[in-house]
Parts: sequence; structure tokens; C-alpha cells
Amino acid sequence: MRNLRWLAALPFLGILVGPFFLNRVEPFVFGLPLLLAWLVFCVIGTSVVMGVIYLTDPQNRAPEDLR
Repeated sequence: MRNLRWLAALPFLGILVGPFFLNRVEPFVFGLPLLLAWLVFCVIGTSVVMGVIYLTDPQNRAPEDLR
């Protein structure tokens, strides 16, 4: 599980490092400039990565305490 938590760094690195390499208007991706499309995909990717981390976390598989 400890290794999977490193996945959380991927969206952060994508948003932080991506603009240095993708700071241009053309080409357009789905009608958006390249940099804006990259940032949108990073935000969506963040949700996917956090979902994967949540689903693979062993603490989420344990039965809940009934109070």
C-alpha cells in the first residue's frame, strides 16, 4: 500500500511540470489550447488516482464497527 500512495504525486507533478513543456496555444485538444487541456486532464486524472488509492487501501476493506 505504501507504494501506491506515491501515485498521488503524479497529478501534482503533472500540474507543476507540465506547463514548462506545454505552454503553447496550438494544437487544440477538444477545442481547448494545449496547456488548458493538459490541466483539465490532470484534474480528472487526480480523481482517478485518488479513486485507485481508495479502492486499494486495505483499511477500506475492514468491516465497520457497529455502534
